[in-house]
Amino acid sequence: MADKPVALAQKKLLDVKLGELPSWLGKRDFTPNGLIGGVRGGYDRYYNKYINVKKGGIGGIAMFIAGYIALSYFWEYDHIKHDRWRKYH
Repeated sequence: MADKPVALAQKKLLDVKLGELPSWLGKRDFTPNGLIGGVRGGYDRYYNKYINVKKGGIGGIAMFIAGYIALSYFWEYDHIKHDRWRKYH
């Protein structure tokens, strides 16, 4: 049996077709409260999927730490780039 149709405003980004993308973006809430709500919802989904599980492992925390390390490296890349050893000819 087919699923019930979902309103465009309630679809996830991965479920939106390319032709529907401009109207889907128009229905998003880009106010500060809307952006904070989106970040909070993403955090809640991540927490419930990887951290708050019955048989949890190190996977969710390791993914968070790996993301933090990658982001820190990206932020500090300009400083790291200048500290390399170079051969002077």
